[in-house]
Amino acid sequence: MNEKQSLDSEYFKDVYDANEDPWNFETSEYEAAKYAATISALPRKQYEKVLEIGCSIGVLTQLLAKKSIYLLATDVSQKALDLAAKRCENLSNTFFKKMSFPKELPEKSYDLIMISEVAYYLSAADWQFAMNSLYERLLPKGNIVLVHWLPVVHDYPQTGDEVHDSFEKVMQDKMTNVFSTRAETYRIDVWVKS
Repeated sequence: MNEKQSLDSEYFKDVYDANEDPWNFETSEYEAAKYAATISALPRKQYEKVLEIGCSIGVLTQLLAKKSIYLLATDVSQKALDLAAKRCENLSNTFFKKMSFPKELPEKSYDLIMISEVAYYLSAADWQFAMNSLYERLLPKGNIVLVHWLPVVHDYPQTGDEVHDSFEKVMQDKMTNVFSTRAETYRIDVWVKS
């Protein structure tokens, strides 16, 4: 059986062309509760430099900005980035850049990297590459946060559990898990660089 390929920018273009808030980030009680749990899981009150991978329309970005001195939010969809930038236009510490993860990542180093509802769009091979690239950009004692939906989605190359479990396997000698929680349909894991 062939491994599923990573979902490409055309997939997300189609998704956002059909609906500007395809996952109801703005209105969903589930999303609001998950975002609150994500922010409360962060080990530090504030971070110097934050990278958010796959910011979508910027709902979580707004919350992350309160914990950040500098926040770079990236997404593969220009339409999503435009909506996120408009949402966050009053936040002077927040910047947006179109990037195709994991092939494109900023060169800078960060003390927090947020990967919320993104990694299961990648094939196992691309996620392997991404994990190493993210680790290289993480400052000592920095955090990587993984948040993912757990039920199987037919389109997605991986499940949330596969993403988190492979991260744990790859990082077992490099990082320490400092927070882990599992809700009915999502899980959050927070890692610190040794």
